[in-house]
Amino acid sequence: MKENNWKERLGVMYSTNPDFRYDTGGEAEEVTAAREKQALRIALDKRNRGGKVVTLVTGFRGTADDLAALGKLLKVKCGVGGSAKEGEIIVQGDHRQKVYDVLQKEGYLKSRII
Repeated sequence: MKENNWKERLGVMYSTNPDFRYDTGGEAEEVTAAREKQALRIALDKRNRGGKVVTLVTGFRGTADDLAALGKLLKVKCGVGGSAKEGEIIVQGDHRQKVYDVLQKEGYLKSRII
């Protein structure tokens, strides 16, 4: 059975044209670049975090699913929490060297600690 979610169609103009195709307005995600071509930057960040330090990985180019998978891998390997959104991965605590080692082992050869 086809799902009919009326909330996705709010504000939609309908056409009598039989060749009309409704555009959902979703933007196409960027294709994930090869691991060896990703230039990831690893930095320590303390701003706006209530005095806590986090390891920040930026520069990831790719889909949100691939970013979430890499974030989960880094969090599991470091044994801490964090998040992955908007092209950056946050790992709680100062784990710059461990994150760098994991990225090198996974094939992200252009990663560097700032």
